[in-house]
Amino acid sequence: MSRPVRYAIAALAAAALVLAAWFALAFRPVTVSAVALERNVRVEVFGLGTVEARLLSQIGFEVGAALTELHADHGDEVRAGDVLARLHSAEQQARMDKAAAGVVSAEAAVERAAAVVGKARVLLAQKQTTNARRQALVQAHSISAESGEQAQMEADAAAADLAISERDLEVAKAALQNAQAQLSYDRVLLGHHTLTAPFDGIIAERRRELGSVMGPGEILFTIVDPASVWVLAYVDEARAGDIRVGQTAALRLRSHPARSFTGRVARIGIESDRVAEERRVYVACADCPREFHLGEQAEIIVLTGTIDEALLVPEAAIEDLRDGAGTVWTVAKGRLARQPVTLGRRTLDGRHEITAGLPEGARVVDVLTPSLKEGRAAKIIEGMK
Repeated sequence: MSRPVRYAIAALAAAALVLAAWFALAFRPVTVSAVALERNVRVEVFGLGTVEARLLSQIGFEVGAALTELHADHGDEVRAGDVLARLHSAEQQARMDKAAAGVVSAEAAVERAAAVVGKARVLLAQKQTTNARRQALVQAHSISAESGEQAQMEADAAAADLAISERDLEVAKAALQNAQAQLSYDRVLLGHHTLTAPFDGIIAERRRELGSVMGPGEILFTIVDPASVWVLAYVDEARAGDIRVGQTAALRLRSHPARSFTGRVARIGIESDRVAEERRVYVACADCPREFHLGEQAEIIVLTGTIDEALLVPEAAIEDLRDGAGTVWTVAKGRLARQPVTLGRRTLDGRHEITAGLPEGARVVDVLTPSLKEGRAAKIIEGMK
């Protein structure tokens, strides 16, 4: 046998060995791991947010003046109605004193007008009596008609004086009401120079010091009701559909990373964040530390439900995932196949519940590898990852 023939035979033998090896590797059963049925699976939703307060007020004076008194500072506990600060009020006090004097003057004017009315009534009664007597004498031709006319005119004039006096009394009473209203107005303005706590709470911030000139509406204190402190968390809208008011939640504070606190969903925002596509969820904490820090970062995990029995497949093992459906790799009768399935709830660790579409007896592969081929023989090894 010539040398070229021997080389050709050797090359063919080598190629046959390579092809046999490739065939053995390509078509031998592949080992895979599969998901198992789980029971009492917790379905939870994660949210990230900050510590906030439902009842928080930034308060200041309605008028402007210099600060003359400060009775509260950062961290102080206050009660509703407690005086927190006062402004310089000598000018307004003088206005109120002037208004009070105006009330006294108006009251005296009313009393004087009432006395004039009383006098006018007495004079009218006298003139009417005199007029009646003289008219009788005129009828008896004992006096002249001119005397009777004079008496009638005097009675009419007395009646007119009484009407004028009564109107003057009404004017005096109106002036008294105006003076009293002015006094009330000046008293209210004087009250605006005193700042009181609107509710029981803690002073979270004080912005100015004694002697500072405050402008109308300028913020001096921030007051917080500690009983209203909660966590405002933002949850992905795609995960927030099952969250309900009253559901239990676990909270973690940035300042206590090793501790978990118990909370409850207190409110779900009606308006979502249009840019971040997140829903606002407010969680009240039952056992958080009494000392709080507004704006501190916090995490929440809301328990939205429990699945009695579930077949959960990792999201990384699902192909074409969209709109509650996807395609998974299954092993049925020892062969691999791609199978469309319907998906349900999603767990916090990124696994999806298979609710429909899985053939009877089929097992779902939980790790995708390049060796997965349609129809290829497969062997399931339990516990393999």
